[in-house]
Amino acid sequence: MKNFELFLGGSGIPIFYIKIGLGFMFSFLITFFSIPTIVKISRRKNLMDEPGIRSSHLREIPNLGGIAIFYSIGICASIFAYELFDLYKFLFASLIILLYVGVMDDIVVMRAYKKLVAQIVVSSLVVIGSDIRIRSLFGIFGVYELEYFVSVIFSIVTFIILINAFNLIDGIDGLAGGYSVICSALFGISYYRLGEYNYPLVVLSVIIIGTVLAFLYYNLSNYRNRKIFMGDTGSMLLGFLLAFTSICFIDIFIDKKLVDVPRYHLQSAPVVAVAILILPIVDTLNVIVVRLYNKKSPFDADKNHIHHKLLKLNLTHRRSTFYIILYYLMIVGVAYYLRHIDVNLLLLVIISLGFFGAYLPDLLYRLRNNKN
Repeated sequence: MKNFELFLGGSGIPIFYIKIGLGFMFSFLITFFSIPTIVKISRRKNLMDEPGIRSSHLREIPNLGGIAIFYSIGICASIFAYELFDLYKFLFASLIILLYVGVMDDIVVMRAYKKLVAQIVVSSLVVIGSDIRIRSLFGIFGVYELEYFVSVIFSIVTFIILINAFNLIDGIDGLAGGYSVICSALFGISYYRLGEYNYPLVVLSVIIIGTVLAFLYYNLSNYRNRKIFMGDTGSMLLGFLLAFTSICFIDIFIDKKLVDVPRYHLQSAPVVAVAILILPIVDTLNVIVVRLYNKKSPFDADKNHIHHKLLKLNLTHRRSTFYIILYYLMIVGVAYYLRHIDVNLLLLVIISLGFFGAYLPDLLYRLRNNKN
């Protein structure tokens, strides 16, 4: 790879910025040109997503867009952010497993327990094998450093929750993809500001943005012969990668007392990460609470998600996606502005705003009906 970097550095432009530019360009182009082929094969082989109880669409749509997302990230990240795969040996293997499980589920629909087993395996590989874990809660509920076993279990559970949470918000056009772009941009900017040591994570974030933007071009298309969903393959991959980047973000602020590793301090780092990922976290918690309150299984499909509530207000998919992302982006702004207050108070503020956003559509729906 040194020869590759010497080749890139021949222009006189810093290698990091070349990687950023090429990573974005190639990730976008690979996804952009591979999706039409996937759409064509999906239609020819009838590999389509059929409308169901949770569906917000009325026609069959190809749902293998996640293959293009993996294809692009797998190629570009291993070239332009190869340091991550050197440092975290089990990262690429985890992506491969998620690809296999996601494609199987998108084509033949796997049983929930089989997907859960695969997610446990993937999470364990990264947490135990690559040592990507939550080591401290920074004083949340009075808890600081976690014992190794507790840290491992808590981190594995966090990965599994976020993987499935992103799967659950993928219910209307543009939401999961658009939110992934926002999250990646926020983490990427944060990593960039934290210095050169974190540049590979910046490049990974940019690659995810390029890939998903190309996917959104087709996902938001008004032409039926172009439209595609990311499916479980895409949502699980993005959920996993954003869980990975969020835990890496938290880990940066833990002083490992290593010579070559810079030292940073932000007491509210875990809460800032929660704020960035607040939509899937709150949406998942909300639907579980509602299902338990109605004495239903937490795994039963329904239309209690935030995006379903906005559709009840007769908003289009695009408007619903825009309003949801705008509101939860505001929460990130609040978290950043208040980042130096007490960590428990900040967590309470962020979670409260998150749940307020989840129930705001219900309030608007009732007010509108009362007027009528």
